[in-house]
Amino acid sequence: MKVRGASLSSAHRRVLRDIVSCGTAALGGHVERCDRCGHEDISYNSCRNRHCPKCQALDRAKWLAKREADLLPVRYFHVVFTVPPQIAAIARQNKKVVYDILLRASAKTLLEIAADPEHLGAKIGFLSVLHTWGQKLMHHPHVHCIVPGGGLSPEGDRWIACRPNFFLPVRVLGRLFRGKFLAMIKCAFADSKLAFHGELASLADPEAFAADIKACYKHDWVVYSKKPFGGPRQVLKYLARYTHRVAISNHRLISLASGRVRFRWKDYRSGNKKRVMTLDAAEFLRRFLLHVLPSGFMRIRHYGLLANACRADTIPRCRDLLSAQREDNSDADQASLPFEDDAHRCPKCNVGHMRRIEELPPARADPLSCIPACFDSS
Repeated sequence: MKVRGASLSSAHRRVLRDIVSCGTAALGGHVERCDRCGHEDISYNSCRNRHCPKCQALDRAKWLAKREADLLPVRYFHVVFTVPPQIAAIARQNKKVVYDILLRASAKTLLEIAADPEHLGAKIGFLSVLHTWGQKLMHHPHVHCIVPGGGLSPEGDRWIACRPNFFLPVRVLGRLFRGKFLAMIKCAFADSKLAFHGELASLADPEAFAADIKACYKHDWVVYSKKPFGGPRQVLKYLARYTHRVAISNHRLISLASGRVRFRWKDYRSGNKKRVMTLDAAEFLRRFLLHVLPSGFMRIRHYGLLANACRADTIPRCRDLLSAQREDNSDADQASLPFEDDAHRCPKCNVGHMRRIEELPPARADPLSCIPACFDSS
């Protein structure tokens, strides 16, 4: 995918326009005045784009407040499902279809293995989060699953706990995940839901596609389980970092000079050593735009006991069986209010609150007018 001003897709242009405009006069804003000391300040509107690294804090705070009401007093496990490079290449050209298959196949795998009496023999619940990037911003689709360490018995009359430091066998998970994923992607191909172009154009031929998929059965697929969390408090802290993350956060960016971007990355193969990478601005944006999700795609999903359709009943049931004291969560949705209140406190006197007194209309200049200057126009 070439990243040049004239060749950007409408979706990519929208993401770049929102990020560039975020917190500037381009989106309009308002004038606020302190109700105590009279101090005035101008606040420009946020873009609210889910790919913008500046717009995640408030959404994350509200989301976490709701998730806190779902937590159980047990250890939580972190299971990660990844796909091989040839599948990642197909996903890059068929994001909506393949990302959905990745989430569904990983979820079905966890539910099926956990329900097997030879392993846990319980109905579990968990939260899945899709990430599509690695530390270098290359395309690396994978799913993070946050799972309570146990589940309900088939009859629903008792809580079955897993071993303290072991959830489910990763080799078994990997093999079943591989089978389910490949079966689903073959169905998608048969239903003409996949499209191929460029270097993958040959896969449009059924025989070539079948051969490519067949090769995927010859290798083990990577599923790994990280060290379990100590409890619900650690889970919330972890979720705060993972659920509303974008491909690269502002704190990793070091500089932009002479058309080159420098940013920090963590080298997992060298003991998590921190390194610095330098990329041309065009290549940096190309990599960033690889991770723009299809419109309306849900990258955070709940399954099993935590599914939206049943968790209002299953979570209290689990708490009862765990002999946990049921807390009053009636104010759970208000947990983010202190955050909002602090955001509106006067920065000068720190006592009064800023009140909106005037609206500022959006500026009309196109924030992407600088794009052609950043890239080769050829």
